[in-house]
Amino acid sequence: MSWLHALILSIIEGITEFLPVSSTGHMILAEGILGMRNTDFGQAFIVSIQLGAILSVVVLYWKRFFQTLTFYYKLFVAFLPAAFFGLLFGHYIDYLLKSVYLVAVMLIIGGVILVFVDEWFNKPSSDDEVTFKKALTIGFYQVLAMIPGVSRSAATIIGGMQQKLTRKTAAEFSFFLAVPTMVAATGYKLLEEYKAINIHNIDILIFGNVISFIVAMIAIKSFISYLTKHGFKIFGYYRIIVGVIILLLYAFGVNLTIH
Repeated sequence: MSWLHALILSIIEGITEFLPVSSTGHMILAEGILGMRNTDFGQAFIVSIQLGAILSVVVLYWKRFFQTLTFYYKLFVAFLPAAFFGLLFGHYIDYLLKSVYLVAVMLIIGGVILVFVDEWFNKPSSDDEVTFKKALTIGFYQVLAMIPGVSRSAATIIGGMQQKLTRKTAAEFSFFLAVPTMVAATGYKLLEEYKAINIHNIDILIFGNVISFIVAMIAIKSFISYLTKHGFKIFGYYRIIVGVIILLLYAFGVNLTIH
């Protein structure tokens, strides 16, 4: 992997991880366009740079992460459904991840949903608090993101809005929930790929995490501001366009791979 490839992929990861646009779909598109080969280190790199993006949430919201134990209990409750179904269907999920066609189709379907979601859930409750019941419900929405192309952030934010949270509160809880969920998933994947990491490539791995961390911080702050004012429509249209592009590249024989 070249330094330029590492830079591009890390920027894409930082931008897309917390936006409702599917980071998986964008990685497929980027690797296909860049003509990158599917290597063990490439897989480890894609997984690893998620840690930099996760850290950005902790840094941006560090005061919220050092509150009462209730905050952590709610995150744990929301995390449980994904942990349960991930352990139960992990191998099947890995199989689904190999389907570029499925990712593209789910990008388009998710895009259509985002175009209309502001109209469906446009009456948030005056009590804008994440209760244990709401946290568990959002956790089950997160399970939908195990389908490649759905987008974890899209599923959980929509879940929060369905529970009558404001867009801002739903998005922030989605970011918080990403920390235990992605740390667990990323840690598990890195254990499988750790042999590909060595003294000769650790520098590019650190570089990728730093870039994804910085870009994710900017993306989160910009996303919250935009979402509060304008809603989801633009992300819906964008997902549809990306999904169609992937389908066209796939149809014309461009080598699109999924790590």
